[in-house]
Amino acid sequence: MHPVRKTLGALAALAVLLGSAAFVGSVAGAAGDKYAVKVPGGLGFAEFKGYESWETVAISSNERLMAVTVANSAMIKAYKAGIPANGKPVPDGAKMAKIHWVPKKSEFFPDTMIPGVQHDVDFMVKDSKRFGGDGGWGYAYFKYDAASDTFRPATTADMPPQGNDAKCGVACHAIVKNRDSVFTDYGHR
Repeated sequence: MHPVRKTLGALAALAVLLGSAAFVGSVAGAAGDKYAVKVPGGLGFAEFKGYESWETVAISSNERLMAVTVANSAMIKAYKAGIPANGKPVPDGAKMAKIHWVPKKSEFFPDTMIPGVQHDVDFMVKDSKRFGGDGGWGYAYFKYDAASDTFRPATTADMPPQGNDAKCGVACHAIVKNRDSVFTDYGHR
């Protein structure tokens, strides 16, 4: 494939991915009130209201899922100040969401994968008062059920297995403790 065409296909996929994030966020609560869903420990959708329109941090994918990571203005400001790469802590109030989809082939660009059915959404919030014993971060992982258009807290029976409380991400994020538990770099613009 010609390099320019391949680049255009990748850009089109990115545009569809970002547009899908806004679309999914606008209709996901139609069948039920997603903002009423919480994990044990109290962390829930309501604390992340508006995540559907937060700024994109980065996109990612593997053989099973594609994702967009978005962040609120406090986290974007931290990224632009060099955090977490500079070793400084993320400020309280910073929030991130990672929205996952099962990929499907684009009908317009057959070599391009685009978001299909939503799989889940993960949240993390920096709140040293509530989650001081866990590096200051609270986590929530919600599986999406397309048939009922609802979300539920993930469990150890899900893939990947998750504790379904606000500490569900502590062990996984411990490997980036030197980055204040943040994996994702802010994508260059």
